Amino acid sequence: MTTWAWDERFREGEYPQDPDPSEVLKRYVGTFPEGRALDVATGTGRNAVFLAERGYEVDAVDRSREGLRIARENARERGVADRMEWIQTDVPNHAFPEGTYDVITISYYRAVDRFPDIKEALAPGGVLYVEHHLRSTDEAAAGPSSDRYRFASNELLHACLDLTVIHYQETNDVRDDGGLAPNARVVARKTTGTRQSYPTVE
Repeated sequence: MTTWAWDERFREGEYPQDPDPSEVLKRYVGTFPEGRALDVATGTGRNAVFLAERGYEVDAVDRSREGLRIARENARERGVADRMEWIQTDVPNHAFPEGTYDVITISYYRAVDRFPDIKEALAPGGVLYVEHHLRSTDEAAAGPSSDRYRFASNELLHACLDLTVIHYQETNDVRDDGGLAPNARVVARKTTGTRQSYPTVE
């Protein structure tokens, strides 16, 4: 989809203007290391603003000028604008700084081609959170119309096996309108070895 089309979607309110972060992200964020965060394809800032509220210094990357405008407003309204750095750029061509971020989040953007660079951008012990649409035999009420832009079963998990996988799930979420939304979600930490510690979450 072109930048113009996404700008129109944000401008017309087709995409939520101030969406809540994922319940999985909210559940695990208290176990993440403190410091600096990156939100890839931030849209209207659902993850970026949430992380800033939790005390992170956040770089928020997106190609859409209109999405970033709305995200800035959301950050100002919540009093965290001073913790945000807004970066308008095309994610496929963005230069991710190596070993920089304690937390990286990606919601509903298929960035698997950039995963090697994104994982390299994690600081030692840093955590990656990804959620995205999943291919399914069930009819999906949300997300891309083509499987090309969805993850295949276990594709997201396999892409993170060089990290320590803390949480992984593939679910068919039920939307407020009753429609089904197949999604995959992963929480993974940049550590290696056969003996690991794992966070306790409710």
